[in-house]
Amino acid sequence: MEKTYRATVLTGKGGPETLQVKELPLPEPGPGEVRVRVRATGVGSTDVIMRRGTYPYAPKIPFAPGYEVVGDVEALGSGVQTPHIGQRVALLAVYGGYGEVVVRGAEHFVPVPDGLDDAGVVALIVNYISAFQMIERVAKLQPGKLALVTGANGGIGTALLELLRARGVRAIGAASPAKHDLVRSYGAMPIPSRGTPIDVSVRSLAPEGVDAAFDIVGGHGTAECIRATRRGGTVVGYGYMGTFKNGKQSLPLVLLTLWSALVGARLAGRHGAFYGLTAQYRGNPGPFREDLPKLFKLLGDGQIKPKIAARLPLLEARRGNEMLEAGGLEGKIVLLANSS
Repeated sequence: MEKTYRATVLTGKGGPETLQVKELPLPEPGPGEVRVRVRATGVGSTDVIMRRGTYPYAPKIPFAPGYEVVGDVEALGSGVQTPHIGQRVALLAVYGGYGEVVVRGAEHFVPVPDGLDDAGVVALIVNYISAFQMIERVAKLQPGKLALVTGANGGIGTALLELLRARGVRAIGAASPAKHDLVRSYGAMPIPSRGTPIDVSVRSLAPEGVDAAFDIVGGHGTAECIRATRRGGTVVGYGYMGTFKNGKQSLPLVLLTLWSALVGARLAGRHGAFYGLTAQYRGNPGPFREDLPKLFKLLGDGQIKPKIAARLPLLEARRGNEMLEAGGLEGKIVLLANSS
């Protein structure tokens, strides 16, 4: 009798209804590969972009989404020395996390220390590693500096605020008024994300501008972030959720963003930079493997406490996608194998 496992599979482009639970043949790890039994995965905006068919690193449909994975090693392919059977590991999977098992090359797994909550670890793999690398490796911010975070109430936005505070960097967070108390809870100064131009609000608090701006909006918002940044400062763009219209990326807004960040920032005397976790990892996985253990230590020491918006059973990815698109959440949606 063939061994099987269950996964929530994307069966076509569209809304959450395209996610369906399927029973699939259990994959055996090939040479140099490892199979893990998934303990936890996250539901994030990249999963939504994949579902709509506009993510460049997604495989062909049908497939199981699920970008980040925490699991236990249960089978090793030939030639694998580490990790070992039974070890808990973390993985930047990009896809596959919505299933009960995942198979990848052994070199992609990072051991997870004992005592850390699975949901908290999942939040680190994308949201916190992105924030950490933008702060440390791209903007290279030192203690005492001032930073702007747009989309400050989002998953990466709150990670940026928390890590900036841990780094000793003061922060201004742009968010809707309903989320200003959340921004304050991270020790940051809130400003409205709409209505008043971002640069006007920032300059009212910091007339000389910020040392670095982290821009998730893109489009017309990039120019505002540039004007909010002092000369010689850095504007780091990522995500660019403001370039989407009706679920699809708008080419004119993408081009405007690229021009603003690459040309406009330089003309204005600022440094423009882009950050994309998957592209960076595919080019060189070394920084991810170096930085994730640093975040494990911060989590274990209690210096960071990722917000978990919801804990759902592993195969309820469709429900998680519905919750994410409904909005209003604070923190990460996590799917857990041991949740009920």
